[in-house]
Amino acid sequence: MIGVKPPEFDPASTEHVTTLPVAGRTTVRAYVRELSLRHRRAFAVLVAVNSVAVLASMVGPYLLGGLIQDLADGETEPPLGRTLAFFAVALAVQAVFVRMVRLRGAVLGERMLADLREDFLVRAVGLPPGVLERAGTGDLLARINTDVDRLAKAMREAVPQMAIAVVWAALLVAAIVFTSPPLGLSVLLAVPVLVVVCVWYFRRAPAGYRSEAAGYAAVAGALAETVDAGRTIEAHRLERERIGLSDRRVGEWTAWERYTLWLRSVLIPAINVYHALILIGVLLLGGWFTLQGWMTVGELTTGALLAQMLIEPVGMILRWLDELQVAQVSLARLVGVREVEDDGGDASLVPGGRELAADRVRFGYLAGSDVLHGVSLDVPPGTRMALVGPSGAGKSTLGRLLAGIYAPRVGEVTLGGARLAGMTAERVREQVALVNQEHHVFVGPLRDNLLLARTDAADAELWAALGAVDAGDWVRALPDGLDSEVGSGGLSVTPAQAQQIALARLVLADPHTLVLDEATSLLDPRAARHLERSLARVLEGRTVIAIAHRLHTAHDADVIAVVEDGRISELGSHDELVAAGGAYAALWRSWHG
Repeated sequence: MIGVKPPEFDPASTEHVTTLPVAGRTTVRAYVRELSLRHRRAFAVLVAVNSVAVLASMVGPYLLGGLIQDLADGETEPPLGRTLAFFAVALAVQAVFVRMVRLRGAVLGERMLADLREDFLVRAVGLPPGVLERAGTGDLLARINTDVDRLAKAMREAVPQMAIAVVWAALLVAAIVFTSPPLGLSVLLAVPVLVVVCVWYFRRAPAGYRSEAAGYAAVAGALAETVDAGRTIEAHRLERERIGLSDRRVGEWTAWERYTLWLRSVLIPAINVYHALILIGVLLLGGWFTLQGWMTVGELTTGALLAQMLIEPVGMILRWLDELQVAQVSLARLVGVREVEDDGGDASLVPGGRELAADRVRFGYLAGSDVLHGVSLDVPPGTRMALVGPSGAGKSTLGRLLAGIYAPRVGEVTLGGARLAGMTAERVREQVALVNQEHHVFVGPLRDNLLLARTDAADAELWAALGAVDAGDWVRALPDGLDSEVGSGGLSVTPAQAQQIALARLVLADPHTLVLDEATSLLDPRAARHLERSLARVLEGRTVIAIAHRLHTAHDADVIAVVEDGRISELGSHDELVAAGGAYAALWRSWHG
């Protein structure tokens, strides 16, 4: 049975969907050490309280052993009343301290879990925007939901219970050896069986649980992408392909589920055998030692009872150790965000002006496959530039490089002569902002959604920002105005209204350079045109780079850059490019019919 192999498929087939790293042992151990140090006082108190509870639980076996020894020695009137009184006191002390152990353990687990969640959230939010954009939806969802859920049980129960069980087992073994050193040999009889099975199990379990977690992330990714792109899938009749992909992902995941279940089916019977061997060893060896006169009947009784008590903490250790194997994989996935290279930039790097420039920029999402090929572009302060071209030409990619979301593979993007990729994320966001088609409305009051852009903004400024994006009327019509609850569970807003909220945030943030990636695409053409004219008044004097499919945006721009096959093929004003009769002129004629 031990020769059974894991599923015969390459776990890398599921890992390719994971874009965020999984932490190595060094990083995980460093984080566990850091977390332990934060809560060292709570751990110390838990160990102390647990030690008292365990010592109190040992009073009963010692009292019973002494009572039996008195009878064996011919004592006709053993001190039964005194024994019962001591036992009652010990039982009461044990009950009080066991309650304290459970309470202290639960509090410690909740605090560690809260720290873990906060650490992950803080680090995830601080990741470079390009890393987050490239991160798979399924992987992020699996880490935030499934991995945190798995760790919740480990932090709340496994870690405190493991600390309790280790102290418990250590004190019991010490008590057995103290009672009668020969009995220590009986405990050792069962150790080889347990060690062999545990070594076999723990050599295989980490890789199995890691592949199981990666498989689940792949399933979540495939399902999330299918749901998000449901209409596109139906339009292109891709249902069968997506179902096939989902079936394959589920098959790979369940294969690893079966494998890890089989590992546990070997471990758990071995634990039961270990328990039986301990009790048998104590009774057989202890009985022989008693017959040989090496120990007394009272010592045998006490040792047998302590050995029986040892079964529970050892079982707890092995049971929670198995749980911690699952938790270790989830912890490695959560802590993995720490291994993302921190391109926080140089805090001393300050732009010397507002001119935005790209110099022979090359960039690709995959190694060996560039999307942009040696693009150079100068955007003087206050320029309104439009990027136009066919779909897939690289317009949005270029916009993200100019906004500092991505760093070029070759070449440089500079702002005021300073490398954009070298600045801190905070400084880049103060200078340049990107608004695209994806807008999020956070759960809570509309006011809080707007204050995300500038926390110190007064209500008058919020209303001015809403008015600038033509959202003032519908916000005033809400039941509680700015205090109206929006988002999931609150008032639903249309995609167009969500877009207006995002643009209002942009007005409040007040950056001097904006990259608008079809920022008004969710509005109907007439409303979008009206909004763009309103925004133009607000954005007067700012540098605006608009990525547009509606060519009236290009018509109003100072400069138009035509992007084709990852290169800028034409550059000039609307009139100049129409007169040139090139690619832009063809697009203009096609758009106008």
